[in-house]
Amino acid sequence: MDILITGATGNVGQAILSSFLKDDFEAKIIAGIRNPEDLKEQEKIPSPFLKQEFDFGKPEKFSDYLNEVDVLFLLRPPNIADVEAVFKPLIEAAKEVGVKHIVFLSVQGAEKQSYIPHHKIEKLIVESKIPYTFLRPAYFMQNFTTTLRKDIVEKEKIYLPAGDAKFTIVDVNDVGAVAAKILLNPSEHQNRAYELTNDELMSFSEFAQQISEVTGKNVKFISPNLLSFIFTKLREGQSLTYIFVLIMLHYFPRFKESPTLSNNVESFLNRPPVKFRKFLERETNSFKDIAN
Repeated sequence: MDILITGATGNVGQAILSSFLKDDFEAKIIAGIRNPEDLKEQEKIPSPFLKQEFDFGKPEKFSDYLNEVDVLFLLRPPNIADVEAVFKPLIEAAKEVGVKHIVFLSVQGAEKQSYIPHHKIEKLIVESKIPYTFLRPAYFMQNFTTTLRKDIVEKEKIYLPAGDAKFTIVDVNDVGAVAAKILLNPSEHQNRAYELTNDELMSFSEFAQQISEVTGKNVKFISPNLLSFIFTKLREGQSLTYIFVLIMLHYFPRFKESPTLSNNVESFLNRPPVKFRKFLERETNSFKDIAN
C-alpha cells in the first residue's frame, strides 16, 4: 500500500511521520514536499520515508503526483482559500488515477459551516465517491507556539477578539498519532468522520492563566472590539485574508454554542489526550523569552 502525506514538513505532517516511526509498518510512506531540492525540507523527512514533490500550486502535475498512490492524506495549506481552483482538480485527479481512500484534515464543526473551505472540500470528496475519512480536530495547542507566540513572548499578551467563548483544544501530536493509525487501516474507517479534542473546554482567559503559571510571567488576554483588532493587525502588516482567518477562528465562536468534547483520541490511542498544561510544560523552550 502506497500512502502519500501532503504537507509532510508541516506540524501535522511531521506528527504523522513521527507516529509511523513508533511502530512497525509495511506500507510505502511518501512524504510530499513542495520543493524536493530544498535541503531544509529534505532534512525534515527521516530516511525510512520516500520524498516526492507535491506543490498545491501546480494543478497540472496532480495526476503525476498521485499516480499509484493508494491512500492520500490531504490537508489545506492555510494560504489556499480557492477550493475550486485547487482542490476540485486535485480530487478529480485522485479519482482519475484510482486513489482508493482520502484522509482529509478538516476542522471541528466543518459539517455545519458552509462558508469555510474545509466544508467545501469535504463536499467535493463525498461527491467524488472516493472512500474517505474526515479528521475534524479542535483548536491546535501549537497555535500558542506559532501564530500567537510573538505577542505572548514580546508583549506578554494574547490579543484576539474571542471574548469569553469556550474552545476545545487538541495537541497536534495526538492528531498525528490518530491519523497514522487510520492511514494504515483505512478500510476500517471508511466514510467516517472523527472529531478530535482533548477533555478540556477553555476560554482564552484560562489559556493565558495557565501560560502565566507555567512561565512565571503575567500573560494577559485582551479581547478588542472587531474594528480595533482589524486596524491593529493591518498596522502590523498582516493581510486582510489572514485577519479574516483569525476572525473566523476566534470571533465567530462567540455567537455559537460551545463545541463538544470527544473521546475519539483516547479511543484510538488507548490513553488520555494531552492536557494544555502538559503541552505547555513540554514546550517550555518555545516560551523561553518569557521564562527568563
